[in-house]
Amino acid sequence: MPSKNQDLLAAQLRPLLARLIRKLRKLSPANEQLSQSERSVLVLLDQHQQLLSAELAVMEKMTPQSMGQLLQHLAALHLITRTPSDSDKRKIHISLSAAGKERIQKVRRERDEWLSKAIANVCTKEEQAILQAALAPLARLVDYE
Repeated sequence: MPSKNQDLLAAQLRPLLARLIRKLRKLSPANEQLSQSERSVLVLLDQHQQLLSAELAVMEKMTPQSMGQLLQHLAALHLITRTPSDSDKRKIHISLSAAGKERIQKVRRERDEWLSKAIANVCTKEEQAILQAALAPLARLVDYE
């Protein structure tokens, strides 16, 4: 059972992390024309190389129809490619196009550059060491079920 100190830490950490995430999302001009769901699909495709539309819909907790519309928009922006399956022509594999891969890399670079600059300008060397030491516990929190 969590202690009062842990409850207080959680209450302080949650809004700070949420604000940081929102700030990072807003910072990237390369991502302006994409919805959060579209960005999430691009990240999934980056992680999995290729997926079926139905798999993406399940992962994103969307209806197949909504996923179809989302994929239409990404295709219109030339961020994804569709390839018929060799074994079942009814199945279409979705993957990142070269432009989609470049978009993801550009967004990551923009966010990393801002965060690096912010750390250098706002944090002392000691605070930077604290942030470095916090990475492992934060990673364990992310992985906690």
